Amino acid sequence: MVQPSQRMREIGVVQYGAPVLAEPARPFDLPAEREAAEGCVDQMYAAVERIGQVHPFAKGMGLAAPQIGIGRAAAVVQPPGRDTPAIVLLNPRIIETSEEADEQYEGCLSFFDVRDMVLRPLTITVETTALDGATVTTVYERGMARLVAHEVDHLSGLLYTARMRPGAEPIPVEEYQQSGRAWAYDS
Repeated sequence: MVQPSQRMREIGVVQYGAPVLAEPARPFDLPAEREAAEGCVDQMYAAVERIGQVHPFAKGMGLAAPQIGIGRAAAVVQPPGRDTPAIVLLNPRIIETSEEADEQYEGCLSFFDVRDMVLRPLTITVETTALDGATVTTVYERGMARLVAHEVDHLSGLLYTARMRPGAEPIPVEEYQQSGRAWAYDS
């Protein structure tokens, strides 16, 4: 049987240990680098399409440019649901987080064989740069906050393992019981 991480490697997702995953991504100078940013986003959309063909993501999914070997500050987050358009994050920076947080399982396309509990704020405020150079501020909550924060971490050279509680150990994906389910939150 092909390991999940091997399947991701085969479709172009850079795997754990690659230097590009541990380095801070270089921001885009927008609007001067608009063409480069658009090209990067196009490559990420193509990768998201390939990834979606081999694995369903009931919780949504995200992909940072370093995960396809591009050391630039861009990410695409696909919210749950097939009809919801993806969110493009250029030069994202978390500028505010809520004190309220929760701990849920996360996975990562760059080491897809395991899952682990990660503590994240329930609400984050993120600044991004639009293609025309304007600064855009957006608030994300719950599952979207988790997805966006995970990708912003990637662009800082951090993997979710940096957010795990000390001594926590990932579980094999075969033991993970929440595939195909949405994020769970108290009302």
